Amino acid sequence: MNFKRLEIPDVILCEPNVFGDERGYFAETFRQDKLNEFLGFTIDFCQDNESKSSKGVLRGLHYQLAPHAQTKLVRVIQGAVLDVAVDIRKGSPTFGKHISVELTAENKRQLIVPRGFAHGFVVLSDEAIFAYKVDNYYSPECDRGLAFNDPDIGVNWQLAIEQLKLSEKDTKQPLLIDADCFNFEINLYE
Repeated sequence: MNFKRLEIPDVILCEPNVFGDERGYFAETFRQDKLNEFLGFTIDFCQDNESKSSKGVLRGLHYQLAPHAQTKLVRVIQGAVLDVAVDIRKGSPTFGKHISVELTAENKRQLIVPRGFAHGFVVLSDEAIFAYKVDNYYSPECDRGLAFNDPDIGVNWQLAIEQLKLSEKDTKQPLLIDADCFNFEINLYE
């Protein structure tokens, strides 16, 4: 498993080693010890989630406030998505900036999205199965979101607006300027 800090250094790209032959392939998709070694501390994941979506489905941008903030380790099992993490820590030098990474079943990349970031993805393939680990349980009272099309964030979702399929909830999310955010001093992983 290889780890790489991205342009916003708190967001981490994980790339497993894949061993293949004529029979197929093998890859370790998660190694707690390797992740701990890279980070210098432990993230205790407590729940796995999975969704299946068709092309153009956009889920996000979602996050949870303290005390139920979540770190996510996300990946694609089938298909392809554009995965997005937005820094929503007021006072951060990268506040309002985002990272976009294409995650596919073929490239097996994963992304660690820490607390203090909003997260979303759009399905680029005909269908996608998206899976992720979280380090805190879902809490409806702490559930928040951002407008997917906030011009101050400026995400290029790679699909035309008329191709996007959003839940009613996601069509009514606030702009970053009006959203409940984190302070930059937040402990990202605990």
